[in-house]
Amino acid sequence: MAEHFPIEISPPDISRYRAGNTGVEYVHLLDSGRAGPNVMLQALTHGNEFCGAIALDYLLREGVAPRAGKLTLAFANVAAYARFDFDNPHRSRFIDEDYNRVWADEALQGPRDSMELRRARVLRPFVDAADLLLDLHSMHEPCRPIMVCAKSEKSVAFARRLGVPGDLLLDTGHPAGLRMIERGAFGDPASPRTAVLIECGQHWEKSAAEVAIDTTLRFLALSGAVEPEWARSRFRLAPPAVQRVIRVTEPVVAKTMNFRFARRWAGLEVVPKAGTPVATDGDTVWKTPYDDCVMVMPSMIHLKPGTTMVRLGRFSV
Repeated sequence: MAEHFPIEISPPDISRYRAGNTGVEYVHLLDSGRAGPNVMLQALTHGNEFCGAIALDYLLREGVAPRAGKLTLAFANVAAYARFDFDNPHRSRFIDEDYNRVWADEALQGPRDSMELRRARVLRPFVDAADLLLDLHSMHEPCRPIMVCAKSEKSVAFARRLGVPGDLLLDTGHPAGLRMIERGAFGDPASPRTAVLIECGQHWEKSAAEVAIDTTLRFLALSGAVEPEWARSRFRLAPPAVQRVIRVTEPVVAKTMNFRFARRWAGLEVVPKAGTPVATDGDTVWKTPYDDCVMVMPSMIHLKPGTTMVRLGRFSV
């Protein structure tokens, strides 16, 4: 049975936002009427990661309004979120498949059907129109916040200007499918369009909601979408003294349901010695490939063949 961590925050009632103003349920587009960036914030990529929904609810209650350009606030996998159950909180991650693995054109424009694909298809125009995009997530295991920059150095540069969180991740993608922040121009080094994904902490700890709100406010201020003082006056957390990049060198991907970690790993734990056993899967044994190997988001909760169970990386300033 999956470990059940304390639920310190409550899933917000987002029913008031259902109608939206775009013709797509739960999507709100705020247009300043002036030239400026097209900025998008997305919550509920996974239905049990609701710190992002708390952040969007906060912004809408605070009357967020762009001073320039457009601002899109999207609650994504609302069908999964609607079935959140305190007694089985992992059930609401998705309905049919992971919404954050379907963003390649082959999936979106192909014949395959699922609840998540249908939702992604109607949200695709908003994603493809965004100049800057922040995707709000959280993690099953306790871990300090991580900014996922996909494989994009430009996203790392943006996160450094943002100033939060302390850990920035450059990874190798997911073998199970393309994430939204990697889609199209977001993954093109020559394009100024930039997307990042914040893992705010453990799904249901109070601090995850604080990180989500603070990060959205800093993102809006940096993008120029809102008046800087409006955002600054609402900051919740002090920025870290230093930011470090974790450069992932390889994912550890389950081949079978017999995958097991060599021991319990903590998120962002640094393993001092190369050759330390990480996990086994039948005859396959993964070991740390170098000294001071960082264990990025290790978790058994979503075990199935083809799933990334942990990423192996190293810190750089």
